[in-house]
Amino acid sequence: MNRESSVGENFNKTVAAMIGSLREELADTITDRQYSAYPELAIRYGATGRRHCREDAGFHLAYLAESIATSLPNLFTDYVAWVKVMLAGRGIPAKDLVANLGFLRDALHEDLPAEMAEVAVGYVERGLERLPGFPSELETAITGIGPLAELARDYLSALLRADRREASRLVLEAVESGTNIQDIYLDVFQQTQHQIGRLWQMNRLTVAQEHYCTAATQLIMSQLYPRIFSTERNGLTMVAACIGGDLHEIGVRMIADFFEMDGWDTVYLGASTPIRSIVEMVVSSGASLLAVSATITFHVTEVTGLIATLRGDDRCRNVKIMVGGYPFNVEPELWRQIGADACAHDARESVTIARRMVAGVGS
Repeated sequence: MNRESSVGENFNKTVAAMIGSLREELADTITDRQYSAYPELAIRYGATGRRHCREDAGFHLAYLAESIATSLPNLFTDYVAWVKVMLAGRGIPAKDLVANLGFLRDALHEDLPAEMAEVAVGYVERGLERLPGFPSELETAITGIGPLAELARDYLSALLRADRREASRLVLEAVESGTNIQDIYLDVFQQTQHQIGRLWQMNRLTVAQEHYCTAATQLIMSQLYPRIFSTERNGLTMVAACIGGDLHEIGVRMIADFFEMDGWDTVYLGASTPIRSIVEMVVSSGASLLAVSATITFHVTEVTGLIATLRGDDRCRNVKIMVGGYPFNVEPELWRQIGADACAHDARESVTIARRMVAGVGS
């Protein structure tokens, strides 16, 4: 990295920190201005709508700050695309989002120092420019034909009926019939979870339904553990975790299970684990690999902090770090930027990459 680009990235981090420090104040300003300019919003949505509008402004600012901190504008524009779908599903037209982002842009221009405002406003304007081309509805995540695609659709249908017993029966019978467990994970569990997320985003599932479906899948995964833990050990250990604040644990749990099926000893820490606790577990377990997941863009900074802490601990100097999750799919080179050793897009790929990274370690 040359000095000019390094200076620019450091300045962007300063801009992001400034937005973070002013986030509450800016969210109030954005909401007040939008409701003053469009008084009919108070009639249409009431006090609850105003509260949601302010919450949304706060999320816009959080994602914007993360995008600026990493100098990756696409992280914010991708978020804008996500929000357009989410609001459309709740009956809020795209023009209201355009207005909201316009007030956000104006507040940044007025409340930040000129040089900082120029950077921040540029990111917002990129999102506004691309917003009209983004869809208001998403296609299904369960694609393809064949037995597993049919199983995924039947499994999802059972979950949506809150019929956990039937969902479990479908999976266990498939495994008993010889279906590979890894294929079940990727082509049934993973695709179903993606579809559940899409249905929630489009307001076709409640939060309670989404939580039920996820909890049911985790329980059914555990029913497969007698088979998963029967693999011969290879002498390698890995730690898998989500950083503090990230509650989306099912993806990293799938990764830990794939490593178990490959013969690794895994230490699965689950959701929202503090940085220091992760580091201490890596040390105490003698792990050669840490797999960490970030599902939401504004958790990337936390992952960056974890990597820096691990790199700064002499006890972990030989530990490899693999990252994954949605932000790393949006920006394929992000993992390099934050100092990880590798990035994987699904559980099967994570095992393949890990084998290569730790070749010669263990038995």
